[in-house]
Amino acid sequence: MELTQDYRALDARYYMPAFSRTMKIVRGKGARVWDAEGREYIDCVAGIAVCSTGHCHPAVVKAICDQAHDLIHCSNLYYVPHQAEFAEKIVEISGLDGGKTFFSNSGAEANEGAIKLARLATGKKKFVSFTHGFHGRTLGSLAVTHKPAIREPFEPLEPKCTFIDYGDVEALKRAVDEDTAGVFVEAIQGEAGVLPAPRGFFEEIREICEKKGALMIADEVQTGMGRTGRWFAYQHTGVAPDIITMAKGIASGFPMGALVAREGLEFKKSEHGSTFAGGPLACAAGRATVRVIEEILPSIPTKAERFAAGLAAHNPRVFGLMIGVTVGERCAEAAAYCAEHGVLVNCAADGNLRLVPPLVITDEEIDTAVGVINEALR
Repeated sequence: MELTQDYRALDARYYMPAFSRTMKIVRGKGARVWDAEGREYIDCVAGIAVCSTGHCHPAVVKAICDQAHDLIHCSNLYYVPHQAEFAEKIVEISGLDGGKTFFSNSGAEANEGAIKLARLATGKKKFVSFTHGFHGRTLGSLAVTHKPAIREPFEPLEPKCTFIDYGDVEALKRAVDEDTAGVFVEAIQGEAGVLPAPRGFFEEIREICEKKGALMIADEVQTGMGRTGRWFAYQHTGVAPDIITMAKGIASGFPMGALVAREGLEFKKSEHGSTFAGGPLACAAGRATVRVIEEILPSIPTKAERFAAGLAAHNPRVFGLMIGVTVGERCAEAAAYCAEHGVLVNCAADGNLRLVPPLVITDEEIDTAVGVINEALR
């Protein structure tokens, strides 16, 4: 194959057209990336909240390379290097004292695991989730994801799930019954455009779940790993879920996810498994990622304030480095303008501009990005 062959033609010929894309990113460093034509961008997408420590953070790169020299893969038939140590750290930062973790390869897989664990633990079959929520595209995680455009082609789906309006406590009370295994909820709905849960909503969910014997499952795939200024967004509420799922920023771009369950909730032998989950490279990358985030976590609120002040004219929704701006039908046009002027942003649902930059983004980069976004929204 000729290396000079046009990548667009190759993609069109050999890759299923499941994505809409206009550029090829070939290199990254910190909060900046470069495309195949050599153009430089401040990346406020970060792989959709994935590149938490920035692109190619030296500590993460070193951890992956060092581990790759020793062992790339080890089956879970054996004790895996770094796995128990990283599990200990994830349980610690989750705040679920006495809990245990299970690693996966993605957020969708983590949510699949949560579905299985909730069914095992409760003996119940059904779930409740919320409109505009997003929990993944595998059949199980899609079953608890509301978005009709991606659900309906694959129906009927299992498990059975009732969807109610985000924040509607009375509807939640009616929906959670004696056969409800769990309630899936995001503290901030990222795919919907960075929409926060109403004040007191998590407390209400917790109370309803306890009354009905259902498990409260907090999906922190996008909001976790320091994104909102705490390790997990639910920690702003003072309420502890039964299960937390996570992925995206957990290993700085190395494919990984996890679920953490409170004390007393765990898979027994042969109830769950995975060939690749929690492998040596993933756990090495994850441990390095957590160490970096520990250092920069105190700076997130200040960076959030800088974004909020810079975008104040557009009434942004700012939760740490998770930012939404309602733009409407001009969202795609605004995102394209930003890209043309060296800033990558993303359109989430319903015309909402979404920014989820690397946590290492600098003040100078924030100011530059804000300037371009303001120009685009004028």
